[in-house]
Amino acid sequence: MRTRTPRPDARRLALPGAFRVELDSFLLSLEAENLAEKTRRTYEEAVSLFGQFLAERGMPTVPAQIARGHVEAFIADQIARWRPNTARNRYLALKRFFDWLAQEGLTDASPMARMRPPRVPEEPVPVLGDEAVRALLRACEGRLFIDRRDAALIRLLLDSGARRSEVAGLTVEGIDLRDKTATVLGKGRRPRTITFGARTAQALDRYLRERRQHRDAERPELWLGHRGPVRSDGIADILERRCTAAGLPRIGAHAFRHLFAHTMLSAGMQETDLMRLAGWRSRQMVARYAASSGTDRAIAAYRRIAPSDRF
Repeated sequence: MRTRTPRPDARRLALPGAFRVELDSFLLSLEAENLAEKTRRTYEEAVSLFGQFLAERGMPTVPAQIARGHVEAFIADQIARWRPNTARNRYLALKRFFDWLAQEGLTDASPMARMRPPRVPEEPVPVLGDEAVRALLRACEGRLFIDRRDAALIRLLLDSGARRSEVAGLTVEGIDLRDKTATVLGKGRRPRTITFGARTAQALDRYLRERRQHRDAERPELWLGHRGPVRSDGIADILERRCTAAGLPRIGAHAFRHLFAHTMLSAGMQETDLMRLAGWRSRQMVARYAASSGTDRAIAAYRRIAPSDRF
């Protein structure tokens, strides 16, 4: 059974008083900026872990007394414990926290002013194979409510490349089966239209027919479980259960996003169009998600236009 990490707010309550007060104010400022809850949780987790690290080692926990060396010790500890990308994300969260403290006049300057983020080596993510996708879909075959729901959910992840949180936030009204589109709320709370194919539309239609018989059918949320709406963590649990049933290692929702990017680029979609569909505002994100299969696409493109074949 998977063990869950304690919620960030539980960590916050265990922090020293002065540090907790500043963190609470920082989180309030993030909320005022209308940052997504998931983003705020990420910042909260990083700063809470940092405060806990300081307290356990007898280092200063009053923000104005924290020096660069204290931050560097924490980042080094994170690099030793976690993947480089996790350490980098926590570095960026702390930088935002200390910048806010300086802007509010709670410290004279950020101790991270001249620090550089840890390097993250490029680690291409393997693209999900066709056989794994087929096995996962076979595991959802059936006519029970949860079978219809999970088949529609997985097909939508596969077809749209949407983020797990975006799919979790879908409403019944946000689905248009005729146009095969849906409206999701992306990062920065920006609405975006995603699209899907005929088989996904069929799977959604089957699920919606079953959903009408659910005791919570009047709720606006698209995905329902036995105890109400299915949240983002619930989608992760669904994927884990279906992978186990299919005899597959755990597949996260991001694997479908990588496969979506690879499939669209392989079919010749322009990067600007992919960015719009996936909700990216930077070409760096396209490069990051497409890196794992970039060589395969380049070779395939070359074979279509091999110079000597013209002679």
